[in-house]
Amino acid sequence: MGEKRIAVVTGAASGIGLAIAEWLARAQMRVLLVDRSSAVHERARELANKGFQAVAHLADLSREDEILGVAKHVKASTGRCDVLVNNAGVHPKNKGDRFSLPEIGFADWEAVLRVNLSAPFLLCRELVPLMQANGWGRIINIASRAGRTYIAPAGVHYSASKAGLIGMTRQIAGDYARFGITANCIAPGRIETPLSSQSSPGIIEKAIQGIPAGRLGTPEEVAAVAGFLASEGAAYVTGIVVDVNGGVFMA
Repeated sequence: MGEKRIAVVTGAASGIGLAIAEWLARAQMRVLLVDRSSAVHERARELANKGFQAVAHLADLSREDEILGVAKHVKASTGRCDVLVNNAGVHPKNKGDRFSLPEIGFADWEAVLRVNLSAPFLLCRELVPLMQANGWGRIINIASRAGRTYIAPAGVHYSASKAGLIGMTRQIAGDYARFGITANCIAPGRIETPLSSQSSPGIIEKAIQGIPAGRLGTPEEVAAVAGFLASEGAAYVTGIVVDVNGGVFMA
């Protein structure tokens, strides 16, 4: 393959993002881990200590200037982006339960969409031209089962942001396929992550009862799917949503 691919993974300090970052690093890619938590620096050091090429970039993806700062850093440091994984997301909880429609203020609505939808839009807008210039690219957006169907514990703002992410992904897939760029979504169900653990134990237990596999998924299982979508072998796979949920949603 020659020169190593450059991968950018947001929300990479823990959970699904960290698992994907490590998977891509093991696939011999140079990985930029992006997160608002300073722990991302330690995660990057841990990967580097394992012999992988990984660096960290601290950024709050609710802020346009910091999102654009990520793109500026990529352009200045490597001038390339081969794989973009938009994983960072927020889903505010009300004492472990969802916020109902009347409880969601406009500022709350905007806060969720800024991270879950606007940040992926801005990063795609800034980094897709780098992929286009090289004639190769992989965009992997982490959506949610809540963006595919009704999920009782999900807030309206969260579901809307993830459904919007799926629509945006399909549009990009159609526009850029001829340039060797694919764009796909992964829609995880209940995965053991810091974000999902914000739900109350009762909600989590009820969710498990409805999962045919009878358990929560792991970040590594999502990362395995992302690893395929980022590979050479996935060149003819674009514009799709891969459901990773233990069989709970069979559309």
